[in-house]
Amino acid sequence: MERKFNSVLVTGGAGYCGSVLVPDLLKNGYKVVVYDIMYYGNEHLPLSNPNLTVVEGDIRDTANLAKHMQGIDAVVNMACISNDASFELDSDLSTTVNLDAFEPMVIAAKKAGVKRFVYASTSSVYGVSDKPDVTEDHPLVPLTLYNDYKGQCEPKLFAHTDENFVGVAYRPATVCGYGPRQRLDVSVNILTNYAVNKGKITVFGGDQLRPNLHIQDYSDVVQLLLMAPDEKIANDVFNVGYQNKKIMEIAQIVKEVVEREFPENGEIPIEVTSSDDNRSYHINSDKIARVLGFKPKHTIEEAIEGLCQAFRNDDLPESFDDDKYFNVRTMKAIGAK
Repeated sequence: MERKFNSVLVTGGAGYCGSVLVPDLLKNGYKVVVYDIMYYGNEHLPLSNPNLTVVEGDIRDTANLAKHMQGIDAVVNMACISNDASFELDSDLSTTVNLDAFEPMVIAAKKAGVKRFVYASTSSVYGVSDKPDVTEDHPLVPLTLYNDYKGQCEPKLFAHTDENFVGVAYRPATVCGYGPRQRLDVSVNILTNYAVNKGKITVFGGDQLRPNLHIQDYSDVVQLLLMAPDEKIANDVFNVGYQNKKIMEIAQIVKEVVEREFPENGEIPIEVTSSDDNRSYHINSDKIARVLGFKPKHTIEEAIEGLCQAFRNDDLPESFDDDKYFNVRTMKAIGAK
């Protein structure tokens, strides 16, 4: 598919997924505006690229955001208080950022002449399901404010779309792998950090099913949603996941890969402890394959290998002690409000 648009504004573009997506967009010829509150800094972005504009801004400041939407063709909205554990924080933060700011942003984008709005929802909107395949029409069963608000925002977008303002939402699985702005508080990445740096893996629960998505596949799917014909995506929602695995199965894969990558560290034991995080669901991503021809290319093993390489290169120093790898810890440390 060919590029339809010239300019893209990415909210939350300085985050984990943005740290891979933004360089990819630039590489593919887009002019990119990153609009981000910069909880995690921006030094990992290609700041010297003349086609990149970085704006430190809060999406709750709709007037400021609207100013930066002038002349923009497409918006990718990834900004959010992003963690299912965000209930540990002041609930007002989640409510104002993840819910209250959303519809004013959509209205501002439409008013600014933006042609396409791509919304990052989440596959955790399904909560807990024992269905063998959870498709996009499965009821939403929110367990936390994070997935509750994500589900509420999808129809808020579609209430404002028309033939000149096309909206689409995607529900990505838990993202894994190495990114220049690294997170080490999501399942595959957590287990890999433990295996490499503590010599053991601690599994919380173990039977919960989690869908996973390599960070490069995440970037690729967003780019596809920017290029897809209007009629194939308008007012639609797509699951985006790859391998649905039990947490214990992921731990076994991590063990195998890390033992192979760091044979000098010896055998890595797996310890099991209880968990109060009972999210468990098996998402089906056939629809996006059928409609847009998208199939993920990168495995959990590749995500682990990429992280092992980063640890070996000392790209992730102080991987347990530095708050920057952990969303909730960072937001607590800086007193995010």
